[in-house]
Amino acid sequence: MRILLLLLSFALPMYLSAQPGTTMQAIQLQEFGGPEVLQIREIPRPEPGPGELLVRVRAAAVNPVDTGIRSGGASGLSGAVPPYVPGFDVSGVVTAIGPGVSNFDVGDEVFAMLSLRRGGAYAEYTIVKEDEAALKPPGVTHAEAASIPLVALTAWQTLFEIADLQAGQTVLIHAGAGGVGSIAIQLAKWRGATVIATASDYNHDFLRELGVDIPVDYRTQRFEDFAANVDVVLDSIGGDTQLRSMAILKEGGILVSIVGLTPEGRNPQRNIRVTSILVQPNSEQLGKIADLIDAGVIRPIVSYRFPLHEATLAHEQSQTRRTRGKIILEID
Repeated sequence: MRILLLLLSFALPMYLSAQPGTTMQAIQLQEFGGPEVLQIREIPRPEPGPGELLVRVRAAAVNPVDTGIRSGGASGLSGAVPPYVPGFDVSGVVTAIGPGVSNFDVGDEVFAMLSLRRGGAYAEYTIVKEDEAALKPPGVTHAEAASIPLVALTAWQTLFEIADLQAGQTVLIHAGAGGVGSIAIQLAKWRGATVIATASDYNHDFLRELGVDIPVDYRTQRFEDFAANVDVVLDSIGGDTQLRSMAILKEGGILVSIVGLTPEGRNPQRNIRVTSILVQPNSEQLGKIADLIDAGVIRPIVSYRFPLHEATLAHEQSQTRRTRGKIILEID
């Protein structure tokens, strides 16, 4: 009898969490448009399939790509078709697992970047594929953990996979106070690089706290006056900034853009490399990033927190493009 009760104590939470007909609250857009199209609705709770986790969401991050998809301007990036639940960064607790899952158990606290082709983080529950998730660093909150995956994976894949940044090299990071920039700075310093970063003068003390060697005020200063023969540029601005950044690369240097390439960037006229990146989920890399958070190498930066039903306000703040670090939706 005791064995039966013990088995039921493990099986029942998984069974109940995956019952058909149960619902959840989620932010769902019925059409593309301004922040006002983000409406909280009662929708069916998903069930995990093979290789999938059902995660009770405790926090989800708001990223610029979210506002682009919501407006319709970047819907092609994700293939989003209304009705659609936005969001790619999530931290929460595994409540059910699908067949074939081997690395996680019910009750595990995890964080993840969901595929850009799927989304679904702005909800009480979401599906996370096993190869998207890592165990949440125990020393940070769910809000802090949710601030990490998309931006940290973007920085990791840009600096280490594509640019192969090495100790002793110099990297120029644009928008250093933003989500990607603030994590990229910390990763570059961990790798042993010299870091030049652009941001408004208001954020320069913040940049120095992150480890920036040379902060540049993009409003009143030209980064060309502080950077020459740079090994790597992380471009999150595009346009004229991209062109000017190409000019300060050393021979054989590389510019990696996370916003796409200009015509000149697609056809550089000198011996430099210019490419772009679309970040991909990667549980192995996210696990390494979690270890760096545990070791104090990476500090999550959360500036704004909103409850789920105030997603409209969170998107309005994101659209100012003046957020230090990340904006988080917290879900009770």
